[in-house]
Amino acid sequence: MEASGPVKSARALIANISTAFIGKEDVVTHAVLALLSGGHVLLEDVPGLGKTLLAKAIARSLSAEFKRVQFTADLLPSDITGVTVYSQERHDFSFRRGPIFTNVLLGDEINRATPRTQSSLLEAMEEHHVTVDGTIHQLDAPFFVIATQNPVELEGTYPLPFAQMDRFIVRLSIGYLDRASEMRMLREQQRQDPLDRVKPVMDCPTLLGIQQAVRAVRIEDSLAGYVVDIIQATRKSEALEYGASPRGTLDLQTFSQAAAFLESRDYVLPDDIKRAARLVLPHRLITRKGTRAVSVSARATIDHVVDSVPVPV
Repeated sequence: MEASGPVKSARALIANISTAFIGKEDVVTHAVLALLSGGHVLLEDVPGLGKTLLAKAIARSLSAEFKRVQFTADLLPSDITGVTVYSQERHDFSFRRGPIFTNVLLGDEINRATPRTQSSLLEAMEEHHVTVDGTIHQLDAPFFVIATQNPVELEGTYPLPFAQMDRFIVRLSIGYLDRASEMRMLREQQRQDPLDRVKPVMDCPTLLGIQQAVRAVRIEDSLAGYVVDIIQATRKSEALEYGASPRGTLDLQTFSQAAAFLESRDYVLPDDIKRAARLVLPHRLITRKGTRAVSVSARATIDHVVDSVPVPV
């Protein structure tokens, strides 16, 4: 089936980002699928792999507003959401918007902030608004959070709580470049900033239209049941203390729809759901303590769950 205009735009977005973020098209594809799904991304990897570059390339490709927040232990929630200030000249209060009012927000090293500050993102990521001094302030659309954390240096960090992890549709690891890609990086960045090659290929209204098209991708009742069966299986697994939440059910469906959309299909296949489950679910699970299963990774558990749940005929 020939790709439609919106699908071509989504593929062009991936190709455009990959001109700067080289050698990792699978990571770019998964990040874009999260974007098309209306979700948020957690990048968990060691420093220096281009996490900030990826976020900036996405924003520039969308002609979107981009802001970056460096999370530290002394960062306050109001430093992110904004603050109500009193004007002595006007004798009234006004709201000064924080950096969360943007299209693409990079939360760098999110686990270095205190839980109180981390929680300032919860409302925004789920409901697309923030409440300050009892007043609700709507965020701009689209709103896409890319948060990063370093899994190696844990001193002075605060692990993300279960509720925060559940608000990320995927957790991605970038990994090191192979030799050919690293040589290419050296040559291409010797005299030029990689972002100079990134041109706008889409605007925010177009992205919002594509997100609506993704939600319109058909998923048959039997496959919706397959999504639910996978989620229910995580809750019954002996290896897990807690399985995936209902939010995980919704995210699994939407990510599967985005995967089908990118393949120029207006319907979801079981393989879309299987691949999506391996990306959308592992970071939402809590392994059971005090059993042999504690040594089994969440990713391995999802592999077992997906392989064990019968595919609808």
